[in-house]
Amino acid sequence: MTIRARFAPSPTGYLHIGGARTALFSWLHARKHGGKFVLRIEDTDLERSTAESVNAILEGMTWLGLEYDEGPFFQTHRFDRYREVIQRLLDEDKAYYCYCTREELEAMRAEQMARKEKPRYDGRCRARTTPREGVEPVVRFRNPADGVVVVEDLIRGKVVFQNSELDDLIIARSDGSPTYNLTVVVDDLDMTVSHVIRGDDHLNNTPRQINILRALGAEPPVYAHLPMILAEDGAKLSKRVHGESVSVIQYREEGYLPEALLNYLVRLGWSHGDQEVFSLEEMVTLFDIKDVNNSASSINPSKLLWLNQHYIMQSPVEHIAHHLSYHLGKLDIDPSHGPDILEVAKVQQERAKTLVEMAEMSSYFYHDFAEFEEKAAKKHLRPVAAEGLAKVRDALAALEDWTAENIYQAVVTASETLELKMGKVAQPLRVAVSGRAATPSIDITLYLVGKEACLRRIDRALDYIAQRESAA
Repeated sequence: MTIRARFAPSPTGYLHIGGARTALFSWLHARKHGGKFVLRIEDTDLERSTAESVNAILEGMTWLGLEYDEGPFFQTHRFDRYREVIQRLLDEDKAYYCYCTREELEAMRAEQMARKEKPRYDGRCRARTTPREGVEPVVRFRNPADGVVVVEDLIRGKVVFQNSELDDLIIARSDGSPTYNLTVVVDDLDMTVSHVIRGDDHLNNTPRQINILRALGAEPPVYAHLPMILAEDGAKLSKRVHGESVSVIQYREEGYLPEALLNYLVRLGWSHGDQEVFSLEEMVTLFDIKDVNNSASSINPSKLLWLNQHYIMQSPVEHIAHHLSYHLGKLDIDPSHGPDILEVAKVQQERAKTLVEMAEMSSYFYHDFAEFEEKAAKKHLRPVAAEGLAKVRDALAALEDWTAENIYQAVVTASETLELKMGKVAQPLRVAVSGRAATPSIDITLYLVGKEACLRRIDRALDYIAQRESAA
């Protein structure tokens, strides 16, 4: 059997990290078994589904690198097929028209609750054979009245549902549009989905969907229901409460690498011994859906930050530069105008926890900074530093070949000439050129900033020192 797993988000917002984990687990299951990964957009909620949300989902999938083999398929393009299946169920007496009004249904539920019964449709239209004037009917699936539905869940084990607890769900609204449980069944059937991996909030839908599939003469797929992801405080993670912090793209905006987020997500409910760091290839090889824990996992921002720093330090510099370019652009920096971004990424790899941090600490390589860091200037740009700065400026101005080696030697020579320790010259120079006290080595820093900018900034620092001295 060819494994066919699917990811079927609803385009009513951005790609949620819970959805991203579902996509990842489905993708890993398909890849591990040489199967197919199908992307389906469940956009039948016409009021809430938007093109912007579709784009946000596709953007998130692309950024994560979860490439799909088929799709995206849109449910709104398949309405004729759904109507065909609904009509078939009606013709075979496996579905029926229900003429109950909203008021009648509300009264029925109120009476049931008053008797402390579970509110459910009581099947009063099951035997109805004539239309009801002035009422546009819905179509209900004729659920089996007795027996059980057994779900052999790959994560939860055997879960048994009594058919007597399942009412006759609506499969077509009064306007003829299909409902979620009907469209999902038809799509999984037509797309020959073998494994449905999804959140456990769908578990109660599963017996209903199995009954519809069997009414259509089909065998259900294999199900695996993932436990929910909780917020750091143990509350249910939600878009409404936690806002953009649950959005995949927000993690990109905050400077995380996609592989760090994937590694983080795979560990939310799955493990392989004590191993914490997994390459994508290792995930595919080691992942088994049956090893997913059936209890909820809580997000841990510090763990994600640790993973991100690890990947920044260990990834090829070309990969870091590729992602760093995006964040430099957000600072209005064109990385093609200035030092080679590969060299910048290389010297900053071990200094940053996020790409946002790396971009911000690299901005002075590309353009002049607005102000010196107050603490750094107060400590290092004092009148006593002026002579050393002036001397090293002259040495740097005389360099015809602007290399790190020559820059280093110029700083050493200026220090020796003034009989100063190198730090007494190098640290004020660092602040003068970068505006801050912490940078890569002084020779590399000046090399990347460039000769013209270095001389201009040293002049600015000397003016700053002079003004400070005159104000004293």
